[in-house]
Amino acid sequence: MNNLFFLKVDALFFVFLEKILTMKRKVNAVWSGDGADGTGVLNSQSGALNNVPYSFKSRFKNDDGTLGTNPEELIAAALAGCFNMKLSFVLNDAGFNPKSLKTDALLTFEEGVVTNIALSLKGKVAGITPEKFEALANEAKDNCPVSAVLNCNISLESSLR
Repeated sequence: MNNLFFLKVDALFFVFLEKILTMKRKVNAVWSGDGADGTGVLNSQSGALNNVPYSFKSRFKNDDGTLGTNPEELIAAALAGCFNMKLSFVLNDAGFNPKSLKTDALLTFEEGVVTNIALSLKGKVAGITPEKFEALANEAKDNCPVSAVLNCNISLESSLR
């Protein structure tokens, strides 16, 4: 009888796990006007993006970032965030608990194509060697879900603080 109970718990656990690992996220982009002078806003299901402006100017003539976001900035942010989360899990699986992981992502856009995203990672992880940290960071980079959908080179420089 106890075995049946555990089988039911295991089956329910896998159903629960499947629901957690399957996700859909909705983002809405609205554009008004032509390519050069038009403007748009982005909204996300979570509310993190709430009428965030974007335009040709915010994309190509906005070095200080005050005019709004752009698709490339959002891609870089998605990769940096996903990478940090994946690395945290990879470190946990290897027996390490990160105190902090700070990743900068520098996206290069050339001739209409994202060609490279350079990740620069600084981590605080007790008891890990720089070599082990670098190996685990590369594992996370190569297996991050966002990395998997990007068709560009992703480089990584890592260091411990």
